[in-house]
Amino acid sequence: MTKILLSGCLGKMGRVIANCVRTRGDCVVAAGVDIGEGMADFPVYKNPADVREDVDVLIDFSHPSALDKLLAFVRARKIPAVLSTTGYTPEQVEKLKACASEAPIFFSANMSLGVNLIAELAAKAARVLEGSFDVEIVEMHHNQKIDAPSGTALMLADTISDALQTKPHYEFDRHSKRAKRDPHEIGIHAVRGGTIVGEHQVIFAGLDEVITISHSARSKELFAVGALNAALFLQGKAPGLYSMRDLIDEK
Repeated sequence: MTKILLSGCLGKMGRVIANCVRTRGDCVVAAGVDIGEGMADFPVYKNPADVREDVDVLIDFSHPSALDKLLAFVRARKIPAVLSTTGYTPEQVEKLKACASEAPIFFSANMSLGVNLIAELAAKAARVLEGSFDVEIVEMHHNQKIDAPSGTALMLADTISDALQTKPHYEFDRHSKRAKRDPHEIGIHAVRGGTIVGEHQVIFAGLDEVITISHSARSKELFAVGALNAALFLQGKAPGLYSMRDLIDEK
């Protein structure tokens, strides 16, 4: 039985994960961390350093500002961590990569297996279509999401960029200038509205044809399941930085 420390346990994703755990027999939430107020059926702490329970893995769906304390906890307890929070700065990403030299760290901008599969498909398409198709990414989320573009949109762009021989630049603000589209750019567009869970489209626009690869998330539960599967995947792993690609390759 894998014992989980759930960071962000009183937030929307934290509650979804806790509910998913209750339906499984291979893991349990032993404790939680959250700066908010609320009730849970496990002990909740403001600071991870105060956690007294024995835990096997950390799952984080909270806020980038919590990262330093969480990494300190991981180092002190020598346990793996699944970091699913989006909006990290480049400096914070370097910090979590450094921590991966001491503990197994699973880091992904999106915990959906489906999203990571379309990233692989988009990379293959980019290699085949390079030079003759323009690439645009459109992401849509609910009106409460703070960061834009989404971490997933940036992950898709990075995956496509890595597949191309000529490295593109990212265009976020095309309306501010009057110029033809640069063939070596990836346009990234954010839509915010209503209760959209998450929609991502990768558009390859060529001469007289358009190819679209898309993913639609219908509930937050699929991200919870992905995080739990990642937590179980990390058990017994050596220190290092892991991603959904590693989990997919193991299937």
